Amino acid sequence: MMPLTATQKEMLRKLPGVDRLLELADRDAFFQSVPRSVLTRSIRTVLDDLREAIIGSGRRIDTARLADSAVMETVRETADRSMAPNLQPLVNATGIVIHTNLGRSLLATEAVENLVRIAGQYSNLEFDLQRGKRGSRYSIVEDLICEITGAEAAIAVNNNAGAVLLALNTLAKGKKVIVSRGELVEIGGSFRIPDVMAQSGGIMVEVGTTNRTHLTDYEKAVDEETALLLKVHQSNYSIVGFTREVSLQELAELGAERGIPVMEDLGSGTFIDFSRYGLAKEPTVQDSLASGIDLVTFSGDKLLGATQAGFILGKPEIMDRIKQNPITRALRIDKLTLAALETTLRLYRDEKKAVAAIPTLRMITEPVEAVEKKALRLKAMLERLDTERMQIDLVRQTSKAGGGSLPLLELPSRGLAITVKGISANRIESFLRRFSPPIIARIKEDRYIVDPRTIQEEELDIIAAAFQQLLNKDKP
Repeated sequence: MMPLTATQKEMLRKLPGVDRLLELADRDAFFQSVPRSVLTRSIRTVLDDLREAIIGSGRRIDTARLADSAVMETVRETADRSMAPNLQPLVNATGIVIHTNLGRSLLATEAVENLVRIAGQYSNLEFDLQRGKRGSRYSIVEDLICEITGAEAAIAVNNNAGAVLLALNTLAKGKKVIVSRGELVEIGGSFRIPDVMAQSGGIMVEVGTTNRTHLTDYEKAVDEETALLLKVHQSNYSIVGFTREVSLQELAELGAERGIPVMEDLGSGTFIDFSRYGLAKEPTVQDSLASGIDLVTFSGDKLLGATQAGFILGKPEIMDRIKQNPITRALRIDKLTLAALETTLRLYRDEKKAVAAIPTLRMITEPVEAVEKKALRLKAMLERLDTERMQIDLVRQTSKAGGGSLPLLELPSRGLAITVKGISANRIESFLRRFSPPIIARIKEDRYIVDPRTIQEEELDIIAAAFQQLLNKDKP
């Protein structure tokens, strides 16, 4: 480390001490609600940063930054950030409906209300009110799942990776699982089917090639050590061109002939046939079960539009074994998840109501005309702020389902391309990302792009307020 210059030593002497800043904080009403530990840590952080700036910058910093008032203002900002929740709501203006980084599916209003109601009271989570004895938390949603899908038995665990792990461990630990090479997918966070298979204790046997797998490939691979035939739905990618895959029905027939269970990991999973809404056909959970397979797994917080969960549906004799697996306890879901999940499932008893009430379904099926009307309302709100500095254009674009689902689906949409004279698109993005609540959108060709498909009605005012503050802050 280089020796300090006289100037650096002088600036370090000007820094107020911790005790001095604590004394100033005691006189400031802002800090009355700030815990002492947070205040002290904030002061030390600010002083450490200033010392680093003085010692490491190699140049003289503005001495005004070292004044008591300036340092206290920085302490106030630091403490304010420390007191704010890390997890906070934001505005998704990206047009990606099931945005993994932004919390995936929004819950229906009814589900949120029930979640809050159950969270604040005791409940019959594991108590059978009819018999007056201990009950099972899994029974809260099992009958509903079976009613909606036609499954014979079901269980909900904490996510789909857990569901797959549990099923494989129960049925194929120490034995072979046959799967097509073209279905060895990687899901979010670099979790791969081969890795989940290895952790389950199953021995993976790959058949076919990346783009083509035939029934004979499975037939040749089956032996006395084979415990399961696995099919993985390509929900987060698509192989096109010279391709061939074995259908679920073909696998079900092979499994029945050889006495080997057949399982499908649907990944996203949906109860709704999207082709009825003018979109691409996506296999439903009901379709999978109707093929005759023994087991199907899928997620709760993707196309289903519920909270994070993983479902396993199948034949009662297999489901009984799964429920008795000790790993089940490690993967069980809590009362809050069950509260939101049960309410969401009940909405599916009426498909029309489900599509209207479940935000994920509503946003995916929303006609482009409705998105355009919302875009024009926002455009009018923004143009009232400053027509001289702001240029707002209605543009054609496409939205995405997201969340590793419907990879080829492009939803026709309308967005707003916004430019502000004297402010770059990057500066707009940075300012709105730090706004409260944060607004997340995209940049394209140095224009700030918002897609109203994923903007809720009550959020239009938030976006307008954010741009008003931006304009006020950056007046020419």
